[in-house]
Amino acid sequence: MTKQVELKYGRGTVTLDLSAAADVEILRENAMPVLEDVEQALLDGLEHPIGSAPLRELVAPGDRLTIVLSDLTRFWMRQDILCEALVRYLEGLGVRDEDIVVLIALGTHRKQTPEELEKLASSYVYRRCRVVNHDCDAADLADIGTTASGTRVLVNPLAVGRKVLVISGTVHHLMAGYGGGRKSVVPGIAGRETIRSNHRRALDPARPQTDSRVGSGRVCVNPINRDMEEAAGLLKPLFGVSVVVDAHSRHSGIFCGDFTKAWEASCRFCQKNYGVPIDYLADVVIASCNGYPKDINLYQSVKTLLNGVNAMKPGGTFVFLAQCPEGGGAPDFFDWIEPLGRGELDRALRESFTIGGYIFYASCEAIARAKEYYMLTDIAPEQVEKMGLRAYSDPDELMRHVDLAGKRVYVIPNGGSLLPQPREEYASLNAELAQPRGQAAGA
Repeated sequence: MTKQVELKYGRGTVTLDLSAAADVEILRENAMPVLEDVEQALLDGLEHPIGSAPLRELVAPGDRLTIVLSDLTRFWMRQDILCEALVRYLEGLGVRDEDIVVLIALGTHRKQTPEELEKLASSYVYRRCRVVNHDCDAADLADIGTTASGTRVLVNPLAVGRKVLVISGTVHHLMAGYGGGRKSVVPGIAGRETIRSNHRRALDPARPQTDSRVGSGRVCVNPINRDMEEAAGLLKPLFGVSVVVDAHSRHSGIFCGDFTKAWEASCRFCQKNYGVPIDYLADVVIASCNGYPKDINLYQSVKTLLNGVNAMKPGGTFVFLAQCPEGGGAPDFFDWIEPLGRGELDRALRESFTIGGYIFYASCEAIARAKEYYMLTDIAPEQVEKMGLRAYSDPDELMRHVDLAGKRVYVIPNGGSLLPQPREEYASLNAELAQPRGQAAGA
């Protein structure tokens, strides 16, 4: 039995002593291929795409192109490598650098600094092409229509009247089912009110809780996902590049082609590798976000929290490793502690919905499933204690409070990506992904 485990924490690691436990099982993603030549894999995908003509047949000299790229919180996908290879490919087709804009899909996240923009797009691209932050509050957002659910879709004007290429990373996602693809449109390059309208569908329309159709791995009946897909269909991106990486941020799968079909293929690959069937629920679950940047703030780290509780017995113990040097992340994240303390969090969120507010709400729902919830973090204990979290900055001190004697323990080193699933749920989610979907965006 494993007596000690070393887990990533921020830019370093911590070692935990688990020798008192009756049983320790480490949950890892399935063995994944590693692409030895990432640039060549991308080029192969551009020439032999999924459900689309090769990219060389879709663009021509004189075309104005916008490459939508994820922000720094998703730098685990190493979008710089892909962006540089894509721009070089486009240059080879005769597309001028001045006709290419790289648009960073921030959603409601903070703007990236010039140094970060260069890091995301690569120095090669940054020196040649315009690289810009999206602004969800800009006055010149373009109205491209309204979804059947009533979401008015406002997007960055650089995505309208130009050919749009999207590079995104696919992981299980707590609200949208999976990240990447259409999520690079809403919330990525959408207006704040568009994002709010879409994301408020996370709440159950009749009960004070998250809608049961919303959650990691759920797409077909998920009202958030369906609204996102329709919004992306209004934009009609020309081409998509969807990326899946392994636990070490090495590229494992690159799926190119029709914006929706390539993304769906990446979802199936993600579920195959990161969806892990389990035969029992553990007394204690210990989960790391897999270090920086996945634990850059609590807003991002919540993915580990929500994934990991799927492996815990109701009323069990959860130990959560998330350094969070940027604190809550969303500006309003900790503002929601006040209505939580009054027992009015659900009412307050419905009246003044924000994305950060819902992430806080979902965190509290997950925390309530545990009898004891411990967190190793840089966040001050008093900031999270009303959420039900007992925070510590020293791992040895934290573990002195965790009762492992006679307990079955799961350890999840890569909680930001790995999704434990009871076997019945695992089979159900795989079957859902195998179902024929609607028309691809832009079809």
